[in-house]
Amino acid sequence: MCGIVGYIGKRDVAPLLLEGLARLEYRGYDSAGMVITSPKSTGLKMVKAKGRVRDLEARVPKRFTGTTGIAHTRWATHGAPSDVNSHPHLDPENKVAVVHNGIVDNADDLRAKLEADGVVFASETDTEVITHLIARSQAGTLEEKVREAVKVIEGTYGIAVMHADFSDRIVVARNGSPVILGVGEKEMLVASDVAALIAHTRQVVTLNDGEMATLKADDFRTYTTSGTTTTATPETVEWEAASYDMGGHDTYMHKEISEQPDAVDRVLRGRIDDRFSTVHLGGLNLDAREARGIRRVKILGCGTSYHAGLIGAGLIESLARIPADSEPASEFRYRNPVVDPDTLYIAVSQSGETYDVLAAVQELKRKGARVLGVVNVVGSAIARETDGGVYVHAGPEVCVVSTKCFTNTVVAFALLALHLGRIRDLSVADGKRIIEGLRRLPAQISEILESEDEIRKLADEYAEAKSMMFIGRVRGYPVALEASLKLKEISYIHAEAYPASELKHGPLALIEPALPTVAIVPDDELLEKNRAALEEIKARSGRILAVAHQEQEKADHTILVPKNEDELDPILMGIPLQLFAYHTALALGRDIDKPRNLAKSVTVE
Repeated sequence: MCGIVGYIGKRDVAPLLLEGLARLEYRGYDSAGMVITSPKSTGLKMVKAKGRVRDLEARVPKRFTGTTGIAHTRWATHGAPSDVNSHPHLDPENKVAVVHNGIVDNADDLRAKLEADGVVFASETDTEVITHLIARSQAGTLEEKVREAVKVIEGTYGIAVMHADFSDRIVVARNGSPVILGVGEKEMLVASDVAALIAHTRQVVTLNDGEMATLKADDFRTYTTSGTTTTATPETVEWEAASYDMGGHDTYMHKEISEQPDAVDRVLRGRIDDRFSTVHLGGLNLDAREARGIRRVKILGCGTSYHAGLIGAGLIESLARIPADSEPASEFRYRNPVVDPDTLYIAVSQSGETYDVLAAVQELKRKGARVLGVVNVVGSAIARETDGGVYVHAGPEVCVVSTKCFTNTVVAFALLALHLGRIRDLSVADGKRIIEGLRRLPAQISEILESEDEIRKLADEYAEAKSMMFIGRVRGYPVALEASLKLKEISYIHAEAYPASELKHGPLALIEPALPTVAIVPDDELLEKNRAALEEIKARSGRILAVAHQEQEKADHTILVPKNEDELDPILMGIPLQLFAYHTALALGRDIDKPRNLAKSVTVE
């Protein structure tokens, strides 16, 4: 992994590929490269560089022209970041070029067989195996050569292939890693993310797993890896190129934090039903009788999506009175879980392509489970493979760490919990109460964002810490988990989150002046319990930063957050801690939009 861009048409391809790679920089990467050709060319021309896209651009020769090309930003899996390990990979005769997202699980076995046949590998990557398989194929067409190769590959891949003998086409294939075609006017594009396409076309086709495509300048066709023709109708992308610009902000993360009032308004828009104090979620494909038959809800996600699922589970239990829990999808799929026909499974993924979540969905569907999706990207793999779901309408999120999408996902769970609750036992009065709370959210988020200068000063004061602890109780605990993740992701400060109730069961041993504690202290039925936890920390000379609805006497500093309904308070209490993480990272000089070692969309295990 991480980013693929390809083009075939009449335009000069190198500048277009560099632009596409630049739009994919947010995904995280360590090297970049591209191969180009044209119908009049005698072969393939390649340039690669360890480092950023700007380093690649600096190496492009002046007369590096062509009308067809593929390019890639790599996030290292097999082999350290280097020029030679970066993509594309060429065969020794410079006839075949391959870019690849994913992991070839049987790469070692295939490499050993190829080396026994005399193949000499130039890189340490698993991708080079694919290149040699295609180059050594005796099949007559490029499509057949690629088909033969993918049949022996085990693992995940999104690939784009060029061949000097077939300079009029690019062949692509997908299994578990996104491949999106862009349909232009006498030109075709391909990318792993719509962000690389949106400046040139809003007509896209998303390949399914086990599907391939041939792109020519004036046409495309799709088919399965067994050769059966498939029908693909282009869809119009709702996002525009301007959505991927910084809009006057210094970083995408800051822009996306600031967009949250509008983003939350979008996820609510058109969904509230005041007449019956409920919401309309037409995409669920779940009627009232089926909803009443649900005996349990299991939410699956990874990282931030898992944390959103924890808050969502609490909302579903509280409002719908259905037992609910959240679990990392990456663990769920390996523990041979019992799949209950009365359980509703919900897959959560910002991109809709997260491999561990997608694999869990596929396993659940194989076992006959009903699965809903909560995703941000329309037409993504999880959206297509689930029985129904809710789009969170956060808009494009470019920064590697999630902010507005996390918030919108939790709001989407509040809508789902309200919907299920009103079908079951939630009263009209409580339904109206939650709706009024939801409507207050955008203005309250704006109020929090107005206190950014105060939060920045606090972040500057705490940035010296080598480690931090985050605590919360019941509704506050998932907020603590997400806040600690944000801090470690972009500031690289070690952070841990614990339930406040667990302090006496071990974590108190860590408390000292050098270890600050961030405490989530909502004004709810557990307020006094949370204050008791602050007493325990202060008695051991610990520094405390509280996020609360009122000043906390035992805290060294308090970030005040406006009060909403108890059930919805976690949505608001996470917002200032996004800003806290941001300004802490800024004070430490971190690369906020592209934190080290991380990628935006994790499409491999």
